[in-house]
Amino acid sequence: MQHFHTRSSNASSQSKFGKKRGSYNCGRCGLPKKGHICTVSTPATSTSATPSRSSLSVVASAPSSFSAAGCPPLHPRRALSFDDEESDGLDPLESTAAWLHGDDMDSSGLPGNVLWDVLKRLPPSGLLTAAKVSRGWRDMAKRLWKAAEELKLRVPASVQVGFVTSMLQKCPGIVSLSLVMESDLDSTMLACIAFSCPNLIFLEILVSDSAVSRITGTELGRFVADKKSLKSLKMEGCSNLGGFVLCSSSLSTIWLSDLYSHSKMVFNCPHLREISLKFSHRENDSTDLATMVEGLGRSCPRLQNIRIYSMQLSHTAVLALTAAQLRGLRMLSLVSGSDVTDASVAAIASSYPNLELLDLSGSSVSDSGISMICNVFSETLTRLLLALCPNVTSSGIQFATAQLPHLEIMDCGMTICEPDSGNPIADENNHKLQKMPIITNLHLTNQKLIIKHSCLKKLSLWGCSGLDALYLNCTQLKDLNLNSCRNLHPERLLLQCPSLENVHASGCQDMLVGAIQSQVSNAFTDLENNSPCKRLPDGSKRVRVPHLINTESPDEETKRSRKKRRLCNVLLD
Repeated sequence: MQHFHTRSSNASSQSKFGKKRGSYNCGRCGLPKKGHICTVSTPATSTSATPSRSSLSVVASAPSSFSAAGCPPLHPRRALSFDDEESDGLDPLESTAAWLHGDDMDSSGLPGNVLWDVLKRLPPSGLLTAAKVSRGWRDMAKRLWKAAEELKLRVPASVQVGFVTSMLQKCPGIVSLSLVMESDLDSTMLACIAFSCPNLIFLEILVSDSAVSRITGTELGRFVADKKSLKSLKMEGCSNLGGFVLCSSSLSTIWLSDLYSHSKMVFNCPHLREISLKFSHRENDSTDLATMVEGLGRSCPRLQNIRIYSMQLSHTAVLALTAAQLRGLRMLSLVSGSDVTDASVAAIASSYPNLELLDLSGSSVSDSGISMICNVFSETLTRLLLALCPNVTSSGIQFATAQLPHLEIMDCGMTICEPDSGNPIADENNHKLQKMPIITNLHLTNQKLIIKHSCLKKLSLWGCSGLDALYLNCTQLKDLNLNSCRNLHPERLLLQCPSLENVHASGCQDMLVGAIQSQVSNAFTDLENNSPCKRLPDGSKRVRVPHLINTESPDEETKRSRKKRRLCNVLLD
């Protein structure tokens, strides 16, 4: 009896200072565990120790994003992001339930939930290395691979397809895949992706300059037709496709780059909403753009965004696009088409009056075309890009900013140039335009540009060497690009932009850079005079009285309510 009392007091002391070891009795019914099979079920809302959202709980975890039927998740996660539950093929009785208690350590001394949070932040190569530490780490890494939804891999030139296959087989529930190919790309890689990723939704394949893509149009069309769940396809290095036919009922986005001399281009995708086709800047391109664009109206009626980069763009292709009658078109980008003229702008304006973005960079559009744009898109257009348009003058730019009240982004790079200006070197701010012939007029020099706008947020004037004076009054402007504006006079520059954050001034004169830094570094002060008012003896009008004369102290709340201008960065790289 005394022995029982001692055990009872020990139990009470353990409950007081915390439990130090497991109990010999069942936690559900209280009977001894040895030889006992408990029939009492645990409620679903158990308050026992369960992991956070990123743990491997089986009892009280959230529903799996990879169901047994193979359904894809509703929302893709970031790279190597994982769900709560245990993946398929693991016995719940042998799961990581023993890792859930804070006092259960692995061989390295880390609790299971802490180890999960650490390993899930590693890149794929780091996760492979961590799996070699111990058996517990290997099991945890295996579960992490099976829970991954998004994977980004760089494939070096020395790596074979078998390595990529082994990596993809570790992630049976992958829905987003991004590959950077430094080795040659062929149909074997597509077959590997199709076999290892049955629920793939997003696929991106980037090809380095040293790699060659040998995928043909037939192989790509077969891959797209077999992947019933694929919604987004972005692929570089498509110069060897030849003729192709892409048929899919699920694709909504297609980006193809480095296209060249395609005998047939057919897109039979009824749910396609965005298409981007970038052709290589090589001569003798025999692609029939007019036929391809005309077919988009019949096979892709839901298109909203169209981007075509090709030196073969002409007025005939624009007429074919207007004949397609894409009622939902909102963004149109026709880049590098020197044969696109003001007549093309008139055709676009008459067929698609609801455009929100219009990109005619590299075209022969003049101020007359800008006038037509302003008359038709005055209530809808928010982004206008007219870079490398030699027939556009400062008058046309000023007219566009005055007549488009909702304009937020405008690019006029290399429009106001000197006659001896060479080809621009494109960077990330120059919208990927690399080597293009620039034709300038003699009268496009020593021009003055005055812009006053309340919604404009980004303005690009890169390469405008013919610009002599610039006056900006844009309350919402945040980014200003003045790269290579080498003839802009410092004393003829005025920036009244209180929200300005970045000014790009690479290639400008030192005096101009100093003037920009001086104007953006000074603290912004309100234009109003906040001095107190006082009436004249006859009460006729008010006058401003300095604080030294006025006996009353200024209002403290007025001081605190003054807005301080945020710091602006002047970028010279």
